[in-house]
Parts: sequence; C-alpha cells; structure tokens
Amino acid sequence: MSGGGGARRKARRRAVEVLYEAEVRGATVDAVIERRQAQTEPPINEFTMRLALAVDERRERLDTLLEDYAIDWSLDRMPVVDRNILRMGAYELLWDEDIPDGVAISEAVAVARQLSTDESPSFINGLLSRLMENKAQLAP
Repeated sequence: MSGGGGARRKARRRAVEVLYEAEVRGATVDAVIERRQAQTEPPINEFTMRLALAVDERRERLDTLLEDYAIDWSLDRMPVVDRNILRMGAYELLWDEDIPDGVAISEAVAVARQLSTDESPSFINGLLSRLMENKAQLAP
C-alpha cells in the first residue's frame, strides 16, 4: 500500500513540524531542515525533507487555493499547525500522483488528530474534500 502506514505518517508529521517551525520562527524550510539534520533526534528522513521542500516551493499557490476554498475562514485566522497540515494535504492531493486522493486526505486528517485541536480533523477533511471535488479545474 503506498502512501499510508506508520512510518510515512510519522514522516508527514515531521514535515508539518518543519513547516510549522519555519513559519513560527520566520526561518526558511531549508534552515530548519539543516538544523534538524544536525541533531540526531528525531531523525529527519528523505521523505520528510522532500515533502517539506515541495510544499514550501508551492506555498503561494497552495495558500491561494486554501484561501479560495476555506468557507468563512481566512488562512491567517487558522492555527499555524492547521495551515501547514492543509498545505501538506493539498500538495499531496494536487501534485503527488503516487498518492491516491483519499490517502492524501486521510493522512492529513490523521496528522491533525495527532497535532491539533478536536475540531481540526473535520475542518481539514472538509476543506481538502472540496479541493478534491474541484481537482480537475485546479490542475497545477
């Protein structure tokens, strides 16, 4: 099964933590990855790095899409962690062809369960589902 599983989920969670840290500290994603590579714990793997950098590269486009599809919410009103989980989920949904749409969404929801508030999983599920329904027009 591609996309799901414990190791991948942990790597996704780490990618969100990297994106979160970069945003909160006003640092680049590269700088955060470098700093984390210098520490041995927790290890940062190839999947985490690729994902964090890919999301960062498309951040403007992702933010525009999320802003357009978040009904009655602006991106800056969202908790920082949710914003970054949504960026990751939307990236996997729209750009990563190896990951089935349903897996991209369920993984983002699972990470939200681990890292965010009780309302976040259903909010993230709803927003990513709206993106998925409109995926044909959103082709990058």
